[in-house]
Amino acid sequence: MSKYSIGLDYGTLSGRALLVNVETGEEVATAVYDYPHAVMDEQLPCGKKLKADWALQDPQDYIDVLIVTIPKVLADSGVSPEDVVGVGVDFTACTILPVLSDGTPLCFLDEYKSEPHAYVKLWKHHAAQDLADIMNEKAIERGESWLANYGGKISSEWAIPKVWQVLREAPEIYAKADRFIEAADWVIWQLTGKETRNACCAGYKAMWNKNTGFPSKDFFKSLDPKLENVIEEKFGTDILPLGAKAGEVTEAGSALTGLSVGTSVAVGVIDAHIFVPAVGMKTEGEMLAIMGTSTCHMMLGKDEVQVKGICGVVADGIMPGFYGYEAGQGCVGDHFQWFIENCVPASYIEEAKNEGINIHKFLRKKCEAKKPGESGLVALDWWNGNRSVLVDAELTGLMLGMTLRTKPEDMYRALIEATAYGTRMIIETFREQGVPVNAFYAAGGISQKDPMTMQIYADVINMPIKIAGSEQAGALGSAIFGAVVAGAENGGYDDVFKAAETMGKVRDTVYIPNEENSKIYDKLFAEYKILHDYFGRGANDVMKRLKKIAAEQ
Repeated sequence: MSKYSIGLDYGTLSGRALLVNVETGEEVATAVYDYPHAVMDEQLPCGKKLKADWALQDPQDYIDVLIVTIPKVLADSGVSPEDVVGVGVDFTACTILPVLSDGTPLCFLDEYKSEPHAYVKLWKHHAAQDLADIMNEKAIERGESWLANYGGKISSEWAIPKVWQVLREAPEIYAKADRFIEAADWVIWQLTGKETRNACCAGYKAMWNKNTGFPSKDFFKSLDPKLENVIEEKFGTDILPLGAKAGEVTEAGSALTGLSVGTSVAVGVIDAHIFVPAVGMKTEGEMLAIMGTSTCHMMLGKDEVQVKGICGVVADGIMPGFYGYEAGQGCVGDHFQWFIENCVPASYIEEAKNEGINIHKFLRKKCEAKKPGESGLVALDWWNGNRSVLVDAELTGLMLGMTLRTKPEDMYRALIEATAYGTRMIIETFREQGVPVNAFYAAGGISQKDPMTMQIYADVINMPIKIAGSEQAGALGSAIFGAVVAGAENGGYDDVFKAAETMGKVRDTVYIPNEENSKIYDKLFAEYKILHDYFGRGANDVMKRLKKIAAEQ
């Protein structure tokens, strides 16, 4: 009888389950559930308004993913729950929520339904940037050695700035919370009845190190005396490695999902990092870009190199036996969607409708008729700040070169090119710091659906691009870890690399750089880099000054 594993992939706007045949890697069934509350960046469900740079979610949406998607893949496939040997979970990060000791989110309590700080702070919650700035200043002032593992600067997207914001702005919530926990670990808590902490989230988003642990109590005390024991009091120090077993599905977990009691559950993983086994990466020098609302760039290395401006380097942070490197861009798919929603004329919408295609395909069709550089435009891809290599959420978007002849498709293509330039900046920074990038993979929705964008990326970075073989590569990666924690004796695997070799996959499609286009993009990238450094490295802080004026109004 065949055995199966389930991967749960929690994204920014939806969660999905994927049922995979462990022996063959066949993807048997999938189900997607869109979060009813989506991203709350303007107001709470009660109508209470939110300030700028907030991004919250309701954890009930995460439970509903379990309730809807797992029973659906079981029903659609006809697979018996008894033949599902393991479950893996990945999640956006740092996505963190305050809970009671039994795991109850504070926003579920009636007295806190109108308190923003009681809700989930999504990865792209940037309202703690001022506190991240103070943390960076303190770490530099004190000569904290751990800072170099994060490119010399931590982000407002990470755990401690978000928790510190709660302490400062809602001390009652901070006091009430028994734990602040990553959503990945919280979902596993719902399945297993046990609180666990995964090394991936702890290492990349909470400054934990396999060899040295968390930053010292004295460092946290230097930020605020009430933070001195924040790790012990609000987080916990028992960190489980990737590929470890978090526990087993309980009676309560079974009632939610229909899975059998006792099904093995893997520890959580960050959604971007889980893509690596899904494409079968197993050596250093290979970069994987997971392209969706944002983009994360993953690499494996045998050595620990402290690269400036990256999100982190963590021992065993992605795959065992390797240092895992992470960099990223905070706005990619969001970038394009913003343009569609705000800058496309009604005539284009109507024309696309008449042609029977969506507006993205309509614009790409127009873009494909253009040569690189033909529009005279260059843009900076900072509509949601810069994650790498500047690590500055206060930076904003820019487009240069517009005239009365500029068309919507010119602007749309310039935004696509800007994200490709951002990726090239990351690649060049790795290389300059002694970390080779010899091969490039892409995964995520954009890589699967947008050939034009992928060709532009190949031309800009001047490297062939291999494409993940699964449209649900995140869920596939989680399913791989689910198969590993089940173990070979139960029909799974004892080694993640062996599991990835069997279950992971890439497409036959490879995007090869066009030599002529690459030469033009070299010139355009040089202009991008000038703008990048001028506006991003302090020569002209006009973007921050404008944000300050806007906030004052």
